[in-house]
Amino acid sequence: MAQRTGTGKYEQLLERCKRLEAIPTAVAHPCEESALAGAIEAGAKGLIAPILVGPVGKIREIAKKHGIDLGKSEVVDAPHSHAAAAKAVELVRQGRAELLMKGSLHTDELLGAVVAKETGLRTGRRITHVFIMDVPTYHKVLVVTDAAINIAPTLEDKVDICQNAIDLCISLGVERPKVAILGAVETVTSKMPATLDAAALCKMAERGQIAGAVLDGPLAFDNAISKEAARIKGIKSEVAGDPDILLAPDLEAGNILAKQLSFLANADSAGLVLGARVPIILTSRADSVRSKIASCAVAVLAAHARRRPRAAK
Repeated sequence: MAQRTGTGKYEQLLERCKRLEAIPTAVAHPCEESALAGAIEAGAKGLIAPILVGPVGKIREIAKKHGIDLGKSEVVDAPHSHAAAAKAVELVRQGRAELLMKGSLHTDELLGAVVAKETGLRTGRRITHVFIMDVPTYHKVLVVTDAAINIAPTLEDKVDICQNAIDLCISLGVERPKVAILGAVETVTSKMPATLDAAALCKMAERGQIAGAVLDGPLAFDNAISKEAARIKGIKSEVAGDPDILLAPDLEAGNILAKQLSFLANADSAGLVLGARVPIILTSRADSVRSKIASCAVAVLAAHARRRPRAAK
């Protein structure tokens, strides 16, 4: 993917984080150069206070080989990736960490520890994923959900997918997020179940079952993202042309959309898992340094938003 310069959207998130305390973060199995360097760089920027969980000898060996200065970062020994995932989750349960970050282990392995019935981090909410995207051709940060976890979400699943994304946007400073519920068409028809879900979600928002945002849908992508396209089709909508969140009908559609934005529109994407006790930072080896740092910044803002209700008591 072509290199690009910052558009200012991610930079604004980082600027907000400068005024905040670094968040203790359990980094599960950072046993590869980019995973270890990403966590240490986020620590150097004052975003997180990394607790590195994995084989101590291997972590120190990788750091020495690649010139990564671990500084005062705490290293907690775990013999392999499975144990590292379990130990990182345990650190969160003990209150020693307020964020969880994926290192060089498989996502399924980390999430397996998160959803473990007796020892995990489940809440009443469904676990969902968001891409927080900086699209050069769009005027603000755009959240795409769910593109990585829920394959064929039911209506009830979409309620949690939607609410998790809304709560995240509010923590990022959006007072009343706008949610575009995507479909292939903007009319409701029983032949396309996604349009029925969209209509139901809008009514549920009216009745307070989804809170804190304005929803509209179904909206085809052109109508969701372009006021002019919506005007031409006679759609009057507060959301059209200005959404903060794009709610995909299923994982395949969401995943294709996010990757199209990345590889055709040259967008940067930060990844986060929501719905657990703490936000979970998901990065991959293919992510740019900018994207990895942005993922940490978004998680830090979300973690501080969780602290505020406790401080108010």
